[in-house]
Amino acid sequence: QLVESGGGLVQAGGSLRLSCAASGRTFNTIGWFRQTPGKEREFVAAIRLINGGTRYANSVKGRFTMSRDNARSTAYLQMNTLKPEDTAVYYCAAANNLIQSSMASEDRYAAWGQGTQVTVSS
Repeated sequence: QLVESGGGLVQAGGSLRLSCAASGRTFNTIGWFRQTPGKEREFVAAIRLINGGTRYANSVKGRFTMSRDNARSTAYLQMNTLKPEDTAVYYCAAANNLIQSSMASEDRYAAWGQGTQVTVSS
């Protein structure tokens, strides 16, 4: 089970931190995806829990940072310098044993959270 938290409304240029807490089955990779109405879900970022290795979408590089707290089975997405185009429902997902090139593929993730809304006003 994955539970997201931390979404909300923020002005452009502001920051939010999303959390994804995992329970039950063990996973070693946590990813974040986002979706806006009428569009396909897109990859945002992912992190390997064992060594902290990360991958980011080009659209968020330099602004978003993933981290993890293995003791709490929680991964975080720190979002800085937010833009109106970052507005979306953000979904946490979990997987095992992904190679770097697969971390952006949503079909490789076995578990998904319920989603949390992020709204960035201009």
